[in-house]
Formats: sequence, C-alpha cells, structure tokens
Amino acid sequence: MPENMGCPNQQFETVPVALKSSSAFMVNSEIGAVLSVMRRNVRWGGQYLEDEDQFDHSLIKSFKEIRREVFSWKKQWHNVDPVLYLQPFLDVIQSDEAGAPITGVALSSIYKFVTLEVLDLDTVNVADALHLIVDAVTSCRFEVTDPASEEVVLVKILQVLLACIKNKASVKLSNQHVCDMVNTCFQIVHQASSKSELLQRIARQTMHELVRCIFSHLHNVGPSHVTEEVSSKQQDNGYTGSRIEPRSNPVTGSANNSPGTLVVKEIDTIIEVGQTKELVTSELYGVPCMVEIFQFLCSLLSAAENGGVGPRSNSLSYDEDVPLFSLGLINSAIELAGAYFDQHPELLALVENDLFHSLMQFGLSKSPLILSTVCSIVLNLYHLLRMKLKLQLEAFFSSVLMRIAQNKHGAKYQLQEVAMETIVDLCRQPTFIYEMYANYDCDISCSNIFEDLVNLLSKSAFPVNSPLSAIHVLALEGLISMINGMSDKMGSEVPVLEPDLEDDELFWKVKCENYENPDFWVPYIRKKKHMKKKLMVGADHFNRNPEKGLQFLQGMRMLPDTLDPVNVACFLRYTIGLDKNRVGDYLGNHDQFCVDVLQEFAKTFDFQDMNLDIALRVFLETFRLPGEAQKIQRVVEAFSEQYYQQSPDTLANKDAALLLSYSLILLNTDQHNAQVKKKMTEEDFIRNNRRINGGNDLPREYLSELYHSISENEIRMTPVQGASLPTMTHDSWVGLLHKSTQTVPYITCESGEMISNEMFTILSGPTVAALSVILDLVEEEDVLQTCINGFLIVAKIAGCYHLDDVLDGLLVSLSKFTTLLVPMSVEESVFAFGNDTKARNATTAVFTIANAYGDYIRSGWRNTVDCILSLHKLGLLPTRLASDAADDVDQVSESDPEKFVLLSPPAPIVISAAHSRKSSGLMGRFSEFLYYDTEKPAPQPSQEQLEAHKHAVETVKSCHVNTIFTESKFLQSESLSNLARALILASGQSHEAGAVFCLELLITVTLNNRDRIMLLWPGVYEYITSIVQSAVMPSTLVEKAVFGLIRICQRLLPYKENLTDELLKSLQLILKLDARVADAYCENITHEVMRLVKANARQIKSHLGWRTITSLVSITARHPEASEPGFETLEFIMLDGAHLLPANFVLCVNAARQFAESRVGDVARSLKSVDLMSGSARCLMRWSEAIGDEGETAVKLYQNIGEMWLRLVQDLRKVCLDPREEIKNHAILMLQSCLTGLHGVQLQDELWSQCFDLVVFTLVTDLLEMVQDKSPREYRNMEGTLILSLKLLSNAFLHSLSSLSRLVSFCKVWLGVLSCMERFMKVKFRGKKSDKIHETVSELLKNILLVMKTSGILVPTDAVGSDSFWQLTWLHVKNIAPNLQTEVFSENEVEQSVPNANSL
Repeated sequence: MPENMGCPNQQFETVPVALKSSSAFMVNSEIGAVLSVMRRNVRWGGQYLEDEDQFDHSLIKSFKEIRREVFSWKKQWHNVDPVLYLQPFLDVIQSDEAGAPITGVALSSIYKFVTLEVLDLDTVNVADALHLIVDAVTSCRFEVTDPASEEVVLVKILQVLLACIKNKASVKLSNQHVCDMVNTCFQIVHQASSKSELLQRIARQTMHELVRCIFSHLHNVGPSHVTEEVSSKQQDNGYTGSRIEPRSNPVTGSANNSPGTLVVKEIDTIIEVGQTKELVTSELYGVPCMVEIFQFLCSLLSAAENGGVGPRSNSLSYDEDVPLFSLGLINSAIELAGAYFDQHPELLALVENDLFHSLMQFGLSKSPLILSTVCSIVLNLYHLLRMKLKLQLEAFFSSVLMRIAQNKHGAKYQLQEVAMETIVDLCRQPTFIYEMYANYDCDISCSNIFEDLVNLLSKSAFPVNSPLSAIHVLALEGLISMINGMSDKMGSEVPVLEPDLEDDELFWKVKCENYENPDFWVPYIRKKKHMKKKLMVGADHFNRNPEKGLQFLQGMRMLPDTLDPVNVACFLRYTIGLDKNRVGDYLGNHDQFCVDVLQEFAKTFDFQDMNLDIALRVFLETFRLPGEAQKIQRVVEAFSEQYYQQSPDTLANKDAALLLSYSLILLNTDQHNAQVKKKMTEEDFIRNNRRINGGNDLPREYLSELYHSISENEIRMTPVQGASLPTMTHDSWVGLLHKSTQTVPYITCESGEMISNEMFTILSGPTVAALSVILDLVEEEDVLQTCINGFLIVAKIAGCYHLDDVLDGLLVSLSKFTTLLVPMSVEESVFAFGNDTKARNATTAVFTIANAYGDYIRSGWRNTVDCILSLHKLGLLPTRLASDAADDVDQVSESDPEKFVLLSPPAPIVISAAHSRKSSGLMGRFSEFLYYDTEKPAPQPSQEQLEAHKHAVETVKSCHVNTIFTESKFLQSESLSNLARALILASGQSHEAGAVFCLELLITVTLNNRDRIMLLWPGVYEYITSIVQSAVMPSTLVEKAVFGLIRICQRLLPYKENLTDELLKSLQLILKLDARVADAYCENITHEVMRLVKANARQIKSHLGWRTITSLVSITARHPEASEPGFETLEFIMLDGAHLLPANFVLCVNAARQFAESRVGDVARSLKSVDLMSGSARCLMRWSEAIGDEGETAVKLYQNIGEMWLRLVQDLRKVCLDPREEIKNHAILMLQSCLTGLHGVQLQDELWSQCFDLVVFTLVTDLLEMVQDKSPREYRNMEGTLILSLKLLSNAFLHSLSSLSRLVSFCKVWLGVLSCMERFMKVKFRGKKSDKIHETVSELLKNILLVMKTSGILVPTDAVGSDSFWQLTWLHVKNIAPNLQTEVFSENEVEQSVPNANSL
C-alpha cells in the first residue's frame, strides 16, 4: 500500500516533464492501490464471494469507470477535467463506510497527485478540483478500527492540506477554502491532545507551515483601501476583540457515532476560522482570509487570557501551551508578512489593538517561554511596523519590559533575564536608541523611554550585595551596544547644532514641516525636548502647588504672561508627569477660570463615532475624578456637553448625555465596589435609565452593551497602588488607542548622529558608572575587556563632542583600577601590576585616552600625571621619558632603540653643600672601592617576578607615555594649561624624586610649546620661583629648577624677541639664591649663561635684559671656578665692541671693572678687563660717527654718549686705585687714553668740568692719600704711578683746554690743576722730595703755560677773565716753580703788564 508518511513541512521540488507525461499511469496505479485495499476489507471482499453477478458498490464502480477511460486521456491530459479522476478518491475520503486504511490510501493518492503536480496551474478546471479536494479533506469521515490507523489518517489529512497550499495552483483557492483548511488543521491539533506525541508535533508543525505559506502570499497582494468599517473599528468600542463561535469538530467518524468510530467530543467554545465575517467564496484567497486567520490567532490569545478553552484535562493547557502555540503562529505570520501589514488596514488594526493588547497581558505572564515568544513578536513588530505602533511600543516597553527587568512585577530571575535580553536585542538595532529618543523623550506627551532604558541598564548592571550574574553582564552589553551604535554612526567630528530656543511658539502648537527630512525634524525635536524639560520641572511644581506651578511656567515662558484657559488646558492635557489627582482637583474647582479651563480641556478630545462608555473612559483616563459631588458634577457636565456636540446621533440632547454619564459612573461604583453586596442587574440598569433620552427610552441593545462594558471592565477612579511604573489597565488601553489617533508621526532616524550629542549627555554618566562597578568586580577576561572597550568608546564619543567633564570622569574612574596609586613597596607594586590584567588594561586605557583625546581633558590630567609618577617610581618609564623639539644632538633620543630602555630608578645621590662638585683624590676613590667591595649581592628575582616585570614593561611601552609630552604642542590651549597645572600640583605634593621628575616634564612641555609660551609661562615661573626662594641648601630639585629656567631662556630667546625682557628678567631669580646654593651651582650656571649669551646676544637689546646678564656675569668675578667662564662671557660681549650697545655699555664697563678689581684670577685677566674697558671707548667714537645732522635727536645722542664716556672714565678711575702696580699703572694709561683719545666724539664743555671734578682731581687726591698710607718699601712703586697720574692730569687738561676755556668755571678748574701740581711738589718719599716728580711737574707745568700762552688764554692782558686770573695763576705757579714765569714770558711781556697792574 503506497503511503507517504514524510514530514508535512517538506518543500516539494519541481516535477520533471517526464513525470507529467505519465500522469495517466499514476492515476491508474493509485486506483489499483485503493481497490486492492478495499477488496481486502471484509465488507467489500465478502460481497464478491456471495453474489458475483451483483453490481459493484458505487465507490468501486466509479474507480473502474475511470480505469477504463484513463489511458485514452494520456495524449491530452491537460484538457481533461481533473474532477473526473479525483472524484472517486474524494468519495472514499468522505464516505463513512470506508475504514481508516482505505481512507488513508485515498488520501495518499490525492497527496501524490498534488505533490507531483499532476494538478498544476495549466490544468483545466484546476480551481474546482482544488476546492473539491479541500472540501473532501476538511469533511473527511471514516470508520476507526484502531488508534494507530486513525493517527495515520489524521497525518495524511495534514499532509494533503499542506500540499494543497504549497502547490503552485493554490493561488486558485478561495478565501473560504483557505480558512477551512486552517480550521481543520487546528481541529486536528486539538484532537491530537489525546493522541501520540508524534501526532501532536506533526499537527502543530503543519499548522505553522500552513500559516507561513498563506502569509508569504501577502506580498503578492496589492494594497487594500481603507474601508469605513476598518477605519472606525477602534472608535466603536475601543477594543476589537474577535468573536468566539461554538463549533463541533469537522473531522469525525460515522454519522451515527457507532462504537469504534472517531468522534471528537464537542467542546464548549471551539474557535473556528471564517465565522467573524461573510467571505466571498468565489474570490481568490488573499487579504480577507488572512485577516480572518490572523483574527482567529488573536482570538486564541483572548480565549487563553479569559480563562482558557475547554476542560483542564486537555493536554493543550491554556496556562502555557495554547498561548505559546498561538504566539508562535502569530510570530510566523509577522516574520513573513509583517512588512506588508501597513498596506492593509484591517490587518494593521488587528496588530494595533487585538494583538498588542494580548501581548501586553501575556508579557506579564509567569512563564519565561511565553515572555520570550512575546518579546520575539514585539522585536519583529518594531523592526517591521514601528512607524504604525508608536504608542503601543511605548506602552510595552514601559509597562512590560521595564517592569519585568526591574523586578517590579515580582518577576523570577528567568523572566528578568528574558526581558533584559530583549532590551539588549533592541539596543543592538542601529536606529533603536535614536528613535526612542526622538519619538518619546522629545515628545511632550510620552515618557522618556531612552532615558529610562539607560537608567534601567545602568542600575541593572550594579551587583548590589550579590555576585556578578548574567543579568548584570547583559545590562552592560546593552549599554555597550548603545554606545557602540552611537560610535559607529559618528564621523571624525560632528557639528553641534544649537536649537532655536528663543522662539515663543506655544509648546502644543510646535509642528514639523517634514518628519522624514532631518533638516526639519532635528531642530523640531530639539525644540520639543527643550520645552519638555521645562514642562517636566513645571509639572513637578504643579504637583506640589498648582498655582506656583503655573507661575513657574510663565517665568519659563512656557505659558503667556496673561494666563488663558486654552493654554492651561493644553498644559494639563498634553504634559506627562502631572499628578492626576491634582489635575482633577484643579479642573473641578469652582473658580471661574478653572471652569473655563475645564471647558477647553474637554474640547481637546475627539469623541466622534465613539460609544459613551469608551468616551468616558478616555476622558477619565487623563485625570482622577475628584471626590466632591460638586466637582464631579462640573466635570461630568463638561464631558457630556462635549460628547453630545460630537456624537448627537444616539442621544437626544446634552441632558441625556449627562444623565447617562452619571448612570454609568454609578454603575461602575456598584459593580466594582466590594462594599456593595447587592449588585445592580442589567434589568435594573435599563429600568433606571428609562425616558432619559428627551422623554423616550434609549435602545435596549445600546443600554445592554453599556452595562456589560462597565460590568466586565471597571472604570478606575483611583490610581493603581504600589506601581512605580505604569500598568496597562483596560481604561489605559482605551485611552492609548484614542491617543494614537492624535499622536505625531513616528520619526525614523537614519541620520541619528545629528542628535547623538544630546543623547550621549544622558547616556554617558550611567554608562561610566556601570562600567566602573562591573570592572571593579569582574575577573573574567572577556567581560573585563568589554568594560575597557566600553570606556574607550565613551572616550571616543566624548572627544568628538568635546565633553571634557566626561573624559575627566573616565580618567578618574580608570585610574583607580590601575593599582598604581596604592601605596606599596616598589618590588611589590611591580609584581602586583605585572600580574594584574585588570590593572594593566586600565593603565593602557588611561594613556590611550590621554593620547587620543588630550585636547578635551581638564582636571583628568591630574589623575594621568599621578599614574605617570607612580610608573616613574616603579622604574617602568624610559630613562629619558620625553624630549623637547630642540634637544641637542648629543642628548639621548628615544628613537634610538639602544637608548630606549626601561630601568629601575637610580638610587638618589645626595650632594652636600660643602662639596657639591665631583670628589677627587686617592682617598676618595679608595673609600668608594671599599664601599662597593663590602656591598652585599642583590638576590636574584624568581621566574614569576621576571614574568611580571616583563608584562609590566610591555604594558608601559604600549602606553606611549612620552607622546603626551612630545606631542603637547598639538594640545588645545585650555587642555595644555591644565596639564601644566597638574604637573605643578603633583610636583608640590611628591617626594623630591617625583618633584624633580614632574619639573622635568613641565620644562619639556614648556619648551615644546614655545609658540604658546605666555599661556604657560606665568605658572611655570611662579613654580620655579617658589622652589628657588625656599631653597636653603643645594638639592636636585633646586638644580633642576635653576637650570630648567636657563634652558627655557636658551631655547626661547631665538624665537621670541617680544619676550626677551620677560625671559631674561626671570633669570634674576638666580641672583636671589641662598649663598650656599648659589655657590654650589655657580660654575655651571655661568657656563649656561655664557651659552645663552653667545647664542642670543643679538636678540638682547634692552637695558633690562642686559642688566640681568651683566649682573649674573659680575657676581662670578670673585668666584674661583665661575670667574673664568664669566670673564669669557664678558669678553665675548665687549671685545672689539662686538655686542656693545648703548643699552649695555655702562653695565658691561661696570662688570669689566669688577673683573679688573678681582684678585681671583691672574693679573693678565685684570689687565684684559682694563683693556676691555678702554677698548669700549672705540664704540663711543663709532656711534658718534654714525650720528647724522645736527638737531635735537643728534644733541640727545651726543649727550648720551657723553654720559657713557663719563661713566667709563669714572670706572677706570676706580681701577687706577688698585693695589697691584701693574693694574694700577695700566689703568692710568688706559684712563689717559680714554680722556685724550676720543677723536670725533663731541663732548659738551660742562662734561669736561665734571670729568675733572669726578675723575682727574679725585684720582690725584686718592693717589696722594695712598702715598701717605703706603709703607716705606712701597714708595718706589708709587713714584712711577704718581708720574703717570701727573702726565694724565697734564694731557687731559691740554686736550680739553679749548672746551674748558669756554666755561665760566674755567678758572676754578685751572686753579685745581695748579693745586694738584703743588701737592705733587710736596710729596716726600722717606722724608725726601722726589726729584723725578719735581722735574716732571716743572716740565708739564711749563708746557701747559706755553700752550695757554700760545692759545691766548694766559696773556698779560688777561683777555679771558680779568686781571685776577693772571695774578692767581702766577701766584700758584710761584709756589710750584718760582722761576717759571720768566721762562714762559719774556721780561718785556711782563713789563708791559706791570703798568696795567699798577693802574689797578
């Protein structure tokens, strides 16, 4: 017997053409198979034996007739009506005389014809053939002989039905036949509950395949037009649950239900497809049957929700099996056809209402399996139909998913896990979080779904008094998915668009011109979100005090300065978060303004085509009806008036609406108040409402419907107690359906990156908190790496949006996990760090963030620097961490692989104040040798310690710590300032080694940012100043501060001419060093100053700058080691006037004088110093030559040159008093040179007078005083000095005679010269006067008198002054050389002057 017991869901392959040509043989073969089984049966076989002449049974006869004709149809098979050869088989299937084996073979034959496409689209009359097959199979009747054969027949029925729907010709089936097929399949599923497990599985699987095949056809059906019935379906009663019809099983045994036949007991309420509306039988199957099937599947859920179908003894338990079965079928339909539901309003209406209402109920089931299936459906609906299900999805997320995930529903752990998995799956959708934010968080009338989800995931990731569980990790994955999705959508830099917040548009009137174009909807939702934030605060104030709440909103410009009833009504109507009790009390208030607000509030509702009970539910859902009778009356009157205006068809007037509304409220109290023992019956309700409709009765059916609606579903007047999250009551659902007709369109966010900034502000804080908590507890490496990656993604987004506070928070959190800040010994710390994967990963993350997003780090630099300090302490940083851009060639370069090594920090070297330089000598070297010889060898580290150290070294190397400082020149200014401040703070709070390290880094950062030096300079200088001024002993820190300061000046002077004075002024700090500190570093300081001067002498042009330099050079004149480089520096400046300027002339001369007077160096150096001083006079001559024409400027320049010359000769005069003969005599000669050798320098006459007073006369006086103080053995040396000074006096006077002679004070100067010579004449050596001096004085005086005579200054007529000048002159000359007058003037000249004198 050919039977096909294959899996009913198998996919049939295309039949080869050869098989179609043998269709006649197939039919003949199947006829033979059926006949052979029939003959083997006792009933059929016995007939032939008893009476062979008796006619065949009609069933057998029909087979034989076909057999005689079948081969004649072979050549024109497609023109043969298949009904001819199918009918006998169908008759057997429908015959209650045939046993199960015969029926089974006939079904197998039909299955073969259908699967091998004996029937196909080209077959004649194929539609009728398929209809007959479906009719026959769905009404199959057979005699049951044994349970096994019975199950075989049922399986074959399922196979044939599935084969029919899979056949290509199935498109010819009608809507009714498809419904019958589904109905029959479901009945077998129901019957299989008492059969074998295999039959149950096959039946359910076939049902799934059947639904898949049917709904996969929906994409071939064109869009449906919205009918009036569908469009108003929700408005009719608010809930469009399908009707449930009683029906007996179509697959039965014999009609008389004889023993042994298959009879399925009638069940009270068996649901049947196709009973909810009249189907057009002739119409090809499409949307109508799919609507019926989908409604049937939804009704299965409703039946299960309302208590189950049939007795509990059924294995189809409605606790779990039926909902799971129904939900699975619904999910299959949505997976295949959900994308096209929005083109067919009837299907969409079922999803919006029936399906989602059931999903809301079963979502709170105690079964994890049911919840998982419900969540799968919702996930598919979100993916396919979210634009049509905005409020439904909001309700499910808030009332189901978040309730369960937060364990607010008393959910088991498994339920929480399922809910959390669904939330995470949603978060993994590319646009989910953007759409939640745009459609809900930015909608005034919706809850903040995105923000609530973020907070939920963050809190769920916190293991409170419990170990880390799967839910905690799931919540973390959800947060990671959010930030991952946000990161993936971002470019390198996303512009931050500010909303137009100055617009005074009323919040309920804000509209978007185009919800599909982000250029329109992005500003729109930004504005809405801004308004919503204000409204939420206002709602909070309103909930405490309505009057103050409204005043607050006026102050926030959300309500106009003059309150209007419409504005307040819209605020109460559309703002989420208001206390419904407060709203009810406000609306019921007797104040006239509140009454006007109530009227406007009622006008915001649309009650058209809505039953009174539904309208009342919708109205009362928005607030809580106040308890006072007068308030209730005002509220109900406003509602009744508005309802009558919009729905005047049923009720005669508004009074009728008022009375009936009151009656419904009373009925609601009566039916659902536990204190009312005797409940109102339907008749009582109808009787109570007689003649209220304008004196007439309302239709009984209308009142009956109202009664049952209120009785079955309470209108809740008080909020549900103990619900922190919203619960979906019947009234809430009705209100939601009404609200869904008025909500703004759903926004699809393909351009979500445009709103990422606002979302990340909400997301970042909870995410970082969750990551920190889990990272603190986790030990699993994969979860640990997930946390670290999460931190880095948050940093990436924060960096893109320039959110410095987020980055600072990240660094604070991560630095705690590095373990670098935990106080331990160096060995312990390195070992712990090397063995701690979490610490190493956290350290890597810290420096990854610092390197990648340093531009936007502020206070976080402090944590980063603390980590760097700890690494330095552990010896894990390179020997030279960072170099500035201008490092010398001989310094260590990190690019050199041989130099870039990681070493432990060297032992600190203490330099004593008394001996800070290198020790030398045999004893010193010998003591060092003894020390090293007695030092114990260090213990060898273990293999574990070596591995830990290796890991630590590799980690630090991968951190690229040096990049932070070498690349600091690219940091934004504010970040750079914070980095410098962090280094300064860390240095001030560290031990000396750490402070030195921080100072080095600070100097490196400063040098690398020379173009922004003024940004850093004040802080750096202030810090170095504090170190220098507080130092009382030499130390490494002071050394680094001083030389760091000089180094900064060295590097910056060539590039920052405008800062030259500022930089050089800073070097004055060195002059303030404690004597012990200065002495320790003086030589090195001087060398560095010399380098600075040699490299930058041309950049130094100001007096202030040179004063600092010369001061630093001058103090070295008396320092044994520093004087040599100091003098070399001075010589570099002054030699040949190379770098002498008017700004530094006097300063350099003064410095040279100090070196000349210093006895630290040899005499040669002092002589060189004197030469430098005298040589500087050539600069004065050069500058004089460069002066142009006469004028005020020229006069001023000459005056300045004269003043410099006077200072030069004054300083030389001081050197002339040096105790050393060589120096003293050389200085006198150089002074004479400067007094008499300044050719081309125009000195003012008065300047010469000052010169004689301050220099020449003073020098003579000092030298003569020195003679008196000298010991006798030094007289000889002084004699030569006095002679030199005499010559200086004479030469200077003669050189300046022309200038002096023009002065009024010339006589005074002349007498001073004579007085000096007179004093020279009186000098005695060893009690005797010096002949050499006498001769020199006489000779020089005579020369002077001759010159004065020749020049006409000294003449008997005394033309210069008066006769007294002549007389005074000779009066003093006679004291010096009595005979000198006769030598200069002849007797005749003198005689001629006598009469003139006598006449006086």
